[in-house]
Amino acid sequence: MNQQVIVDIIEGIMKPLGDYARLMRLDRPIGIWLLLWPTLWGLWIAADGHPDSTIFAVFVAGVIVMRSAGCVFNDFADRKLDPLVARTKHRPLAAGTTTPIEALALCAALLMVALGLALTLNRLTLLLALGGAVLTLIYPFAKRYFAAPQFILGAAFGWAIPMAFAAQTGTVPQLAWLMWLAVVIWAVCYDTMYAMADRNDDLKIGIKSTAILFGQADVFIVGMLQLTLLLALKFIGDQAGLGGWYSLSLLAAAALMIYQLVLIRERVPDKCFAAFLNNRHIGAVVFAGIFLDYALV
Repeated sequence: MNQQVIVDIIEGIMKPLGDYARLMRLDRPIGIWLLLWPTLWGLWIAADGHPDSTIFAVFVAGVIVMRSAGCVFNDFADRKLDPLVARTKHRPLAAGTTTPIEALALCAALLMVALGLALTLNRLTLLLALGGAVLTLIYPFAKRYFAAPQFILGAAFGWAIPMAFAAQTGTVPQLAWLMWLAVVIWAVCYDTMYAMADRNDDLKIGIKSTAILFGQADVFIVGMLQLTLLLALKFIGDQAGLGGWYSLSLLAAAALMIYQLVLIRERVPDKCFAAFLNNRHIGAVVFAGIFLDYALV
């Protein structure tokens, strides 16, 4: 077997693997961060700063697997729409480098891995995980029929919080649902920014979003939602008994929110997308505050 044949074989293996990785959006980890940070908020508060190491590992792995499954299924659902949008037309399904059958098989495999992870946890957490999977599969179609699909996305992205409490404590207290609601509000904020970048294309192809629903009031409404989020996070900190470090983290989060509003005020698509990406820092600073408060008590 000559060298060129070996190279051809390797390329034949690596190319589809690269397409699958892009289908799972592993080259764009922003979604992992936006899902991981609230998961860690929930784990740390549920465990009073000392989460079980096995539960921690299961949840981190679950974040990566479920976000990947969600991206694959979203691209399958949008395979006829993505070629019409400049930002998404090069995705593997839109570009024809991966087939719909391959995408469904990959999604099924990822969901089986996620189920295997959930089976290591208690029954309540497993039942909640099934609900989270339903939300993940509903969201791609909500964009066609629901004027504010960002609320469905937020419900899915925050679902790991009640799961974290269930896994750590065996119950889902009121605090967990308050944290879940805060994540829903946060997701509406950042995904509206994301949708503002795509608004013109979405209007052409009939995709619904809060950016379209809010219209010219989009920046103002996002600002009000960010203020509501800060108040919710402050109340969560009070209920959880968090102190000074957490309060400092909320001040840092508020500064980041102001920066995001500056970015989106003229509705320039690239700046709106930059504001969306900046939300990973909000998740990080809030977690830093939670972590330091428990670690330095």
